[in-house]
Amino acid sequence: MKPLSRPMNLVLLSAFATLMVATRFNHFGDALHLPDASMALFFLGGLYLRRHWQFVAMLVLAVAVDWVSIEYAGVSDFCITPSYAFLPLAYAVLWYGGRLYTGRLDGRMLPLLGAAGVGLVAASASFLISNGAFYWLGGRYQDPHFAEYLARAWQWGPLFVRTTMMYVAVALAVHGMATFALRGRIAHQIDSR
Repeated sequence: MKPLSRPMNLVLLSAFATLMVATRFNHFGDALHLPDASMALFFLGGLYLRRHWQFVAMLVLAVAVDWVSIEYAGVSDFCITPSYAFLPLAYAVLWYGGRLYTGRLDGRMLPLLGAAGVGLVAASASFLISNGAFYWLGGRYQDPHFAEYLARAWQWGPLFVRTTMMYVAVALAVHGMATFALRGRIAHQIDSR
């Protein structure tokens, strides 16, 4: 996929930032709020935005939203432990997974499915990094052991990965429909000549 124009890139970055702010306060969602889109936005950011400074900007935004939600919105700080330092790595797996795949993305069905597959692998790896760091280094569990970790990872992993993939699937479907419509429009213009 060709890089986006600078104005389109900034519009998309703004949209991603807005969606992160709107969803990050309620990590699991409820009847009034969408679930946290952060993991999906890091993958989609790598796929569409690509620039390193934008990864850093999104990371700073994620930390800022967490800080504001804890300090001013009454969100629990249970997850803020030394393991929080592993979030940049977990998000980098998503961003750079998307960035590595972006050259293959052209709006056809097979590359879109490939992007979804890469997103699934990246989301799973990202969850294992963040969850593993929290379990083993977070200090929240007395005498951690591998069987308990596997049980907790199995309990929470599918929820996080499924939420990520829901957002990714919607974005890729929009991408596919937009590409299909654009190709039809171009073909119509060529036929009109």
